Amino acid sequence: MKIGFIGLGNVGGKLAGSLVRNGQDVAVHDLDAGLVAAFVAKGARDGTDPATLMQTCDAVITCLPSPAASDAVMAQMLPHVGPGKIWMEMSTTDADEVKRLGQAVIAAGGAAVDCPVSGGCHRADTGNISIFAGCDRATFDRILPLLTTLGRRVLHTGDLGSASVLKVVTNYLATANLVSCAEALTVCKAAGMDLNTSYEAIKISSGTSFVHETESQVILNGSRDISFTMDLVAKDIGLFQEVADKAGVALELSPLLIDIFKDGIAKYGPRELSPNIIKRLEERAGVTVTAPGFPPEMVDDEPEEPGYEVIPNRG
Repeated sequence: MKIGFIGLGNVGGKLAGSLVRNGQDVAVHDLDAGLVAAFVAKGARDGTDPATLMQTCDAVITCLPSPAASDAVMAQMLPHVGPGKIWMEMSTTDADEVKRLGQAVIAAGGAAVDCPVSGGCHRADTGNISIFAGCDRATFDRILPLLTTLGRRVLHTGDLGSASVLKVVTNYLATANLVSCAEALTVCKAAGMDLNTSYEAIKISSGTSFVHETESQVILNGSRDISFTMDLVAKDIGLFQEVADKAGVALELSPLLIDIFKDGIAKYGPRELSPNIIKRLEERAGVTVTAPGFPPEMVDDEPEEPGYEVIPNRG
């Protein structure tokens, strides 16, 4: 299978890297020519532009920063979609928008999948990230070998658009956990607790989580670097709120998180690293929440292994 990959940013570059590392036939495209050149040096082909990629590849993956960016790319690709072609949307995006674009691909004779990833850039870098996939079962079976090269755990979520809903749900939960971890660590510091001990206490307790065991470490290091920024958090939790609004669910915590990140963006800028939301608390409390011995960025120390499909328990 010839694969096109559009979008070589923090996440996309790592996912495309897994394909190249595992010997897949990959052509890449990005607005940053330097990123394309770096991938060509690793063995990928220069895909030239989205239209050419759709013409010359069996499957084209997009991993882009916004629904508007995906729409602009699809406008170039759609005239070249036909039977046998697959569009795979790996961006975190609006479910209605991915369904709209996907239906246009299907109407042109192709197949469409929304397949966002979850688990952090450090796992995207090693091929150990989790992938949700929304599409018909026949398409899922066709792309499963590709998805298990990109990631470790692959879940078929249902129809086109379902994966995008679940992705923003999980990102909302991660954001809520980030804010709660920031509050917990700030309180520990202000209360005079040793932060190394505090980290371990949370880690071995019922209060632990994936976010604590990853993002709390780079918070305590002081780098706050998880290759994710406040504007992207604001986008994701905004998408979650839209899902809730459309479903008629009146939420309490979600609007508060949106306000917290609006304030963070106003204070520190949209491209500030998302864990630095803790700076709002540090400044208010007059403390610095750092401790020795923690890494500046997360590294996945699990060996890369073949991926597999996760089967939901239906009783």
